[in-house]
Amino acid sequence: MHKVTSQDGTEIAYDVVGSGPGLVLIGGAFSARSAATPYVEALSTAFTVVNYDRRGRGDSGDTTPYAVEREWEDLAAVQAATDAKFACAFSSGVMVLLQSGVPFERLAVVEPPFRTEGAPPAPERYLERLQEFIAAGNPGGAVELFIVEAVGQPKEAVDQIRETPMWAGLEAMAPTLVYDALQMRDSAVPTALLESIHTPTLALYSNASPAWFQESVRQTAAALPQGTAEGHEGTFHTLSPETLTQVLAGYLV
Repeated sequence: MHKVTSQDGTEIAYDVVGSGPGLVLIGGAFSARSAATPYVEALSTAFTVVNYDRRGRGDSGDTTPYAVEREWEDLAAVQAATDAKFACAFSSGVMVLLQSGVPFERLAVVEPPFRTEGAPPAPERYLERLQEFIAAGNPGGAVELFIVEAVGQPKEAVDQIRETPMWAGLEAMAPTLVYDALQMRDSAVPTALLESIHTPTLALYSNASPAWFQESVRQTAAALPQGTAEGHEGTFHTLSPETLTQVLAGYLV
């Protein structure tokens, strides 16, 4: 494990695995770098994989007050420390990458959760309710809000997770749900932002994801001046490590 100090003094932890051109991975909600281990193992056959903990997760620090710009600075610090050429972001982590302005040579984004036609409605007062749960010392309430109302899973699924060791880890990362909500803005496709990004970008979706998720990826690619959309076999909101490695090795290298 390595650490780099971000602009506001926060230490950001990262691993470097493999050989080849540098590729930074940026996780989405509830994703510490440990969750990306299967991707790191597969991608490290073609890339030097830089896998970091976003602030407030895993071994990285956190400094209050939070602002979305701090995570952009974190990514810039990781890129500067590793000289990575490429970046691949997952889910809500896509907005960290796209807003950061970090000068990567090429980008890949996997299923940014922009709400297109047919998507479940955004939870009412989502950001405010997350903040209220965290301020009240009830991280479990924030976790349940995210899983049930934002993701759309049944409450029974939350009740089952509560009985597993996983629950403590989710509660520990619950404050970062606020961070992701702020990064995602109103969850609409950020057309103006995308039109300003001229870096070649591959936008990927799983053929097993709902139609609105796939449309989100297509609209993202269409708005990017050098965007390309591709669908591949996978599961809900996920491509297999082997598939992602094959696709990225063909696009980035």
